Amino acid sequence: MLLPRKFLTIFTKPQDRSKPMTDTIDPNPSAADPQGELAALKARLAETEQQVAALRDQSLRAAAEADNVRKRYEREVATSLKYGADRVLGDLLAVIDSLELGLKAAEAPEASARSIGEGLVLTHKQLLSFLEKHGVKMLDPSGQPFNPELHEAVSAVESAEVPPNHVVAVMQKGYRLHERLLRPAMVMVARAGANTATNAQNSPQ
Repeated sequence: MLLPRKFLTIFTKPQDRSKPMTDTIDPNPSAADPQGELAALKARLAETEQQVAALRDQSLRAAAEADNVRKRYEREVATSLKYGADRVLGDLLAVIDSLELGLKAAEAPEASARSIGEGLVLTHKQLLSFLEKHGVKMLDPSGQPFNPELHEAVSAVESAEVPPNHVVAVMQKGYRLHERLLRPAMVMVARAGANTATNAQNSPQ
């Protein structure tokens, strides 16, 4: 029996190759291998745990080193506070020796007031030299302009020899350690008297 031409066309029609084939190979074989993917994740986790352990060890070492530095600094500060003045006190011992020699000389029957005074003068010079060696300077502002930063006025008096606002007399000398004031000098300050004011008014301009 002969088939109609339209049926022959259907059976002989060429296949459309533009459509994708359903039986293609999967390009991602790991998706089809869950065991391999799990092993890779475990390896990555182990590597991360090692990195975390290394960072924790570094942090502990840094904290221990910082604690050792702090303790060493505290020991050095304590030692400095305890023995920092050993050189200064060592120099002061020479002044004490001089005073003891003067006291022994004063106890002698042949000692005179003059010899005792001379010994005190030498000891005083030695003490001033000790202070100067360690940065202490005496303030003796007699006749100088009054400086409220270095002097403390105990009274104001009229004076014909000293200009106004100048130091007439020093009641107690002051001392300064480098640029720091240890004690101001106690002074008497000259003030302008009636004669001084009159002379200033009568003086030619």
